[in-house]
Amino acid sequence: MNCTHWIGAERRHCHSTKDVRPYLTGPCCPAHTPNALKGLPEAPPGPGMPAAAWTTPSPLNDSRVHDARAVASGKRRSNPQAYRAAQAAVDNHQNGTTS
Repeated sequence: MNCTHWIGAERRHCHSTKDVRPYLTGPCCPAHTPNALKGLPEAPPGPGMPAAAWTTPSPLNDSRVHDARAVASGKRRSNPQAYRAAQAAVDNHQNGTTS
């Protein structure tokens, strides 16, 4: 991997291959990291991704949860049994009884 930093005064890319790491701006050598270009010290390396990073629920899963009110109102498609059950659950909730 080569450093892709553009050196404007020399009109060329750096192309260094020593200690190049990926950044949002592209692969950079230590002399051209975002902090180095700002004159700031480099942040110490962290522990990496948390152990549960890949096991956390996705927002996509949350969007698939069927809301009883949406099913009962007919705004969300469902089978007839789920439709009747959702209507009963909403009716019970509105009457103050829950099961």
